[in-house]
Amino acid sequence: MSLRSTVLLLIPHLGGGGAERVTELLAWHLACDKSVIHLCLVTQSDIGSTKLPKHVIVHALGATRVRHGALRLLWLIWRLRPAVILSGIAHLNLLVLLLRPFLPWKTRILVRQNGPVFETLSTRDSCWARGLMYRVLYRCADGIICQSLSMAREVSEFTGISIESLAVLANPIDIEAIRSTSRGPADEWFGPGPHLLAIGRLSSEKGFDLLLEAFAEVKLQFPTADLAILGAGPERATLDALCEKLGLNRAVRFVGRVGTPAIHFPGASLVVTSSRCEGMPNALLEAAAGGLPIVSVPASQGLVELLIGQPGVWLARAISADALAESLLSALRALYPGERFAHPWIDQFRLEHAIPAYEELFEATRMRSA
Repeated sequence: MSLRSTVLLLIPHLGGGGAERVTELLAWHLACDKSVIHLCLVTQSDIGSTKLPKHVIVHALGATRVRHGALRLLWLIWRLRPAVILSGIAHLNLLVLLLRPFLPWKTRILVRQNGPVFETLSTRDSCWARGLMYRVLYRCADGIICQSLSMAREVSEFTGISIESLAVLANPIDIEAIRSTSRGPADEWFGPGPHLLAIGRLSSEKGFDLLLEAFAEVKLQFPTADLAILGAGPERATLDALCEKLGLNRAVRFVGRVGTPAIHFPGASLVVTSSRCEGMPNALLEAAAGGLPIVSVPASQGLVELLIGQPGVWLARAISADALAESLLSALRALYPGERFAHPWIDQFRLEHAIPAYEELFEATRMRSA
């Protein structure tokens, strides 16, 4: 009989945003000599072109929506009887906690809060009942992982859960792989620049409409500037129309979803984050690992605490197009072509720091069921 414990990582699908990337990195780097790693993709029918290590056992449930996968997920959990489940995104967190009374009694549940609480509760299908579910069900978790101390404070205030019982863990970032890619050729850029890069799902909360309005102001001062936006999502048609209105069609490229955003880091003048609300964006952390100058709006208190006063970072005074334009112009006037920054604050997100912290939490949580 194997002495290794079973860990089940839950995520709706791979190939999305930061939550999916964190789950994928955990699957790659959790020590397989300590745990048998299972990865459940609730709304994905196969792993497609995503590469995962051979020791990770993948279960693709193929549900049309997360809630439609409840019975298949319940059956899988009973078949595996994992010591620890880690759920990586808000609506899936609520589902697995709702299923808790029907799970094996020794199975422990960890949920990862991947964004500010009020963003989590402000989705189109949310209502007062969702907030009540959040408060009640999060109290049923064996552990809640937050990405920053300010996020932990927010979760504690909203749920009444003691802040001391919440875990604050850094997102794992494969810094060396990103830096290796960042030293490649600048094949993704054309023209004299400056070249601005933005990464994220094309959705309202990412604020790309604010970025386009700010970029229109930048073009008045830097006529040869261009902007590449990596990502896909429901706001693409709206953003296309805004580009047309602002006369930016030739200067803005919507690249679509990119498996390795770091291939766009060589040649980029800076990366910009325009989100109206954000937890700890992996895209920004990866850009910092690649040394890119950073321009960001104050999308969350945790982000502000991380970035404020750092060299190579221009933090806007507000979440608005005007404030973002001011910061972009300040950065572009100050930077010389190809300038890069060490960003020493990124070291806390290194795999060799972040992954052991997750493993320690898994072990401490598993021991509660022993």
